[in-house]
Amino acid sequence: MRHDGETGRRSSAGRGRGTAGLAVMLVAAVIGACGCADPAARTGPPPASSPASPASSARTAAAPQESASPSRAAGLPAPDEEVPRDPVRLAEALHSTTRALREAVDAWTRSGGAARGRPPETVELQALYQQRIYRYAARHRDLADRAFAKLPKALAAEARDNTRAIRELLALAVPLKGKATFVVKPPLPADVLLGHFKRAERRFGVEWELLAAVMFVETKFGRVRSKSHAGAQGPMQFMPATWRAYGLGGDVHDVRDAVMGAANYLRASGAPGDRRRALHAYNPSNAYVDAVSLHARQIERDPRNFYAYYNWQVFVITTTGERRLSGPT
Repeated sequence: MRHDGETGRRSSAGRGRGTAGLAVMLVAAVIGACGCADPAARTGPPPASSPASPASSARTAAAPQESASPSRAAGLPAPDEEVPRDPVRLAEALHSTTRALREAVDAWTRSGGAARGRPPETVELQALYQQRIYRYAARHRDLADRAFAKLPKALAAEARDNTRAIRELLALAVPLKGKATFVVKPPLPADVLLGHFKRAERRFGVEWELLAAVMFVETKFGRVRSKSHAGAQGPMQFMPATWRAYGLGGDVHDVRDAVMGAANYLRASGAPGDRRRALHAYNPSNAYVDAVSLHARQIERDPRNFYAYYNWQVFVITTTGERRLSGPT
């Protein structure tokens, strides 16, 4: 089930962990991806060009937003800060926001705060604004191309990867109808998650950055607690049969167990040598594979991107528009 920041549609193609179906709230594009599919549905590597299957709506139950601090530091973007509509201002906003976010992440991690709990507003609000800029850019390709051409080379490459990943996930989204509700809760502290990813890497050889990118796209690092329409469960979205085969006897809802199970499944499916094959087994959609791969690449290029993604929020796409389900208010 995909909750990559957005919940909308979802595909039930996933085979790996649990074929949760792309419920991706489109956290960046879709709230969750298709979780691990049923092992009985496993096939070989993806074809050179197979169309992404549409995501189906996610089933959930209640979605309270995380509360914000009563006082907000001056100079920080508001949760609904306007996203510039012209390329020069958009480039300036992305450049300054990303710089400020990285400085805030450095201060947060140096202080040990990333191991303790909720991030400070300096991180949370800058990350949300960065996410919203990328989401807007993903929907306005011409504007994004002109804006990114004005950025420093490294940031331009990062921006193109992020917007492409969001577009891939958005392409899988099917707007929800009616008054759907979702179970959304705060994630474990960032460095606690990082510890689980690194332990799984040591045991199975699957890069921690890839595991982080999968959980990011699937449930926004565990924020989304709803089952997928297909029945996938847990922070890594496993189907019951896949979990029985690869879950190592653990609890699918336990973050540590789920990460270990995902690493086990990805290793059995080709990782780390053939990431695309492994990801395609997890969710047989080229769009999903591309999106997870792009996000993993950004974390590998700069670990601060892990902390930025950790603070990207869950969005839901409906027939009447989109709304944010988590983060500061």
